[in-house]
Amino acid sequence: MIATVALSALKHAASFQHAASSPTFARRGLMRMAASDAATSSTVVASDSDFDDFSAGVSFMFPGQGAQFVGMCDEVCKTVPAAKELFDEASAILGYDLLEICTAGPKEKLDSTVVSQPAIFVASMAAVEKMRQEQGQEAVDAATVAMGLSLGEYSALCFAGAISFADGVKVTKARGEAMQAASDAIDTGMVSVIGLSKDVVEELCAVASEKSGEKIQIANLLCNGNYAVSGHMKACDKLSEIAKPDFKARMTVKLAVAGAFHTDFMAPAVESLKSVLSTVEVKKPRIPVISNVDARPHSDPATIKELLAKQVTSPVLFEDSVAELMKHDFGRAVELGPGKVIAGVLKRIDKSAECTNVEV
Repeated sequence: MIATVALSALKHAASFQHAASSPTFARRGLMRMAASDAATSSTVVASDSDFDDFSAGVSFMFPGQGAQFVGMCDEVCKTVPAAKELFDEASAILGYDLLEICTAGPKEKLDSTVVSQPAIFVASMAAVEKMRQEQGQEAVDAATVAMGLSLGEYSALCFAGAISFADGVKVTKARGEAMQAASDAIDTGMVSVIGLSKDVVEELCAVASEKSGEKIQIANLLCNGNYAVSGHMKACDKLSEIAKPDFKARMTVKLAVAGAFHTDFMAPAVESLKSVLSTVEVKKPRIPVISNVDARPHSDPATIKELLAKQVTSPVLFEDSVAELMKHDFGRAVELGPGKVIAGVLKRIDKSAECTNVEV
């Protein structure tokens, strides 16, 4: 979803400035990355401040829902054996051929929330294997911090050894199902608002809510001039109607998403997500992972689980997360996964920010 926001917004705003437990990963290196945590994996980590003084020298970033496209991962699975093994393992967990849907579609099925979430997660992990094969283990080990855009936070946590690949597939599948069910329960949607500051978008939401009698709020804070709002469809329609004439927005773009993600409309999904999270092990990450909820890294597994459940109803603080990186000696970023959404947003936050891509 979040990457859908970014893709639509970036298209129309170019001039606006401002596994560990998985056998596959054991064979291919992510087990090695988590091995240093083995001694403490069975111990509850009491401290949540171990990463307060982290370095953002090399920041690995992972895309979110909406980055998917039919044909993705076709080439990488032909040339990187470890990537194909990931898809095989994921398909066994999901009960369907994930690679077939990624490479051949149909688009409607790949774009569905229930399929796109595990698809992007697996594709992002495949990008890690592509980097490992083409650039060497040293390039993978260079990461000093990780973060993701909404769904991408699960990819970041897997990369950091906090969750296994198998559990990542399991949880993203359940997350997609729960969010789809919550979306189906009420007529909601999302709108990208281009060309306004955060304060003005908040005012716009307040007026649209008042005039429509329904709730709408900021759900995704990408960068200045590029925000997405979520709410009841009546409020989305009213906001789209008044944004340009009354608030001087450059434009609004209704987004092709299932519902009002990252708002209280997703509350029915929280308990389902908590239930599946209770069945998986979360370890202290090998490197810091920035949370979408509060734009901070966390070292306590219990806190990480709590924030993952809260994430589906909380605004995505991507802009604040990048600001946090900048405060910690940001050097360069690497985006791993389908598309180049994050690279584009990062450049709009800071023109000088270096970002390379490992695409699949």
